Amino acid sequence: MTAALSNPLRDPRDKRLPRIAGPSGIVIFGVTGDLSRKKLMPAIYDLANRGLLPPGFALVGFARRDWSREDFSTVVHDAVKQYARTPFSEDVWRHLAEGFRFVQGSFDDDVAFDTLAATLADLDEVRGTGGNHAFYFSIPPDAFPVVLKQLKRAGMCDHSEDQWRRVVIEKPFGSDLKTAQELNSLVSDVFPSESVFRIDHYLGKETVQNLLALRFANQMYEPIWNAHYVDHVQITQAEDIGVGGRAGYYDGIGAARDVIQNHLLQLMALTAMEEPGSFDPTNLRREKVKVLAAVRLPEDLMAGTARGQYAAGWQGGEKVPGYLDEEGIAASSQTETYAAVKLLVDNRRWAGVPFYLRTGKRLGKRVSEIAVVFKRAPHLPFAKGDTAELGSNALVIRVQPDEGITIRFGSKVPGPAMEVRDVSMDFSYGQSFTEASPEAYERLILDVLLGEPSLFPQDEEVELSWRILDPIERAWAKARTQPEPYGSGSWGPASADALMARDGRAWRRP
Repeated sequence: MTAALSNPLRDPRDKRLPRIAGPSGIVIFGVTGDLSRKKLMPAIYDLANRGLLPPGFALVGFARRDWSREDFSTVVHDAVKQYARTPFSEDVWRHLAEGFRFVQGSFDDDVAFDTLAATLADLDEVRGTGGNHAFYFSIPPDAFPVVLKQLKRAGMCDHSEDQWRRVVIEKPFGSDLKTAQELNSLVSDVFPSESVFRIDHYLGKETVQNLLALRFANQMYEPIWNAHYVDHVQITQAEDIGVGGRAGYYDGIGAARDVIQNHLLQLMALTAMEEPGSFDPTNLRREKVKVLAAVRLPEDLMAGTARGQYAAGWQGGEKVPGYLDEEGIAASSQTETYAAVKLLVDNRRWAGVPFYLRTGKRLGKRVSEIAVVFKRAPHLPFAKGDTAELGSNALVIRVQPDEGITIRFGSKVPGPAMEVRDVSMDFSYGQSFTEASPEAYERLILDVLLGEPSLFPQDEEVELSWRILDPIERAWAKARTQPEPYGSGSWGPASADALMARDGRAWRRP
């Protein structure tokens, strides 16, 4: 019996029981893109291989390509073989592929959407999908209006007590507050708020979810998770690659809109929020919204932020071009590839504790982490020089790669002298658990099928995030200055170090 066909209901000890999707299917718009090939298709296969999809699951691709169903199946097969995280099983694949369909057409093609509606109706009969379908928008935001209009016209958004229809939206969620509000209004005219799932793949990562377990399942951390003990928090997302083939998307958007507005502000909210009454989606969102609503920007936005552009140089032993030399980038582009901001949270828990957020391309290494840096002990009863190499205690949540948690603290160096030096205690998922962490898109796609919205930002969170970022973007635009160049393989522009130095602090070197 294959994983997809097995019946875990026979074994009440199977912990997958609450996480197995019911009858359902997914339609992917933009199915020919890299996201679909590298993430979505492999994630769907991995879910099937783990026994978490229903036996009659259906996957429908929609694109302009002149593909048959067999052509589409071959594309999915190749993507799965290359990018899936679980071993390839012919039995699982064969059963999953029976539910594949492909619809050819453009977004303004009424006939194509009528065909799509008929295809879903047929799948309801043949595969038993029960009228439950999710529409995945792996497409540019400017294509949303016409696709939403077509779905509504063809009656594919209709809900009832016995069936659901959901829409999944990839970032960016607008380019500023105004466009985000327009986008939210557009989507809400077609789908009710509980049926809208905005994907932020960072929130599907195991370590991000473990942040909640770390804080609220353990007594030892929560008493010191506040301004009495925490000096500051650093949240970093660094990439060691350039824009590559994303130049057309990236130029004009930049690092702040691409990463800080969504990923890093969400991580900040999870780090700073109060304990929710439960992990019910409403309670979880309420606490995140409180944090975002309490964020205060620096009075001097230029001094409290930094922006840069990577220059040509050497990285990983290879000569790499600067941003302005990348194909598709104008020589006069003022788009930043590095952004750092200082934020404050005006509430009792975090009063006076700065949160430093930074992101960039072509930096020293690929790493994403949350570092909670604690205040120094108020008194050190050691001789002068004994603690010369002792830094601040820190708790570092490693989001990627090498997911885990590191605690840095002072320890005596072996020997006759009382010399105290920093050491680290490390927890790694790979070493501590035999179970492999699922890929973020596995978790998020399954949550969509289950109707579990906890990890998906709602419109209020999105709009609050833009209220934070918009004044910074306006200040940068008003200054009309070129982003500061920084060397490829470095850790960003000098202005980012100056931002920290003004506060008597320094960035961590991951």
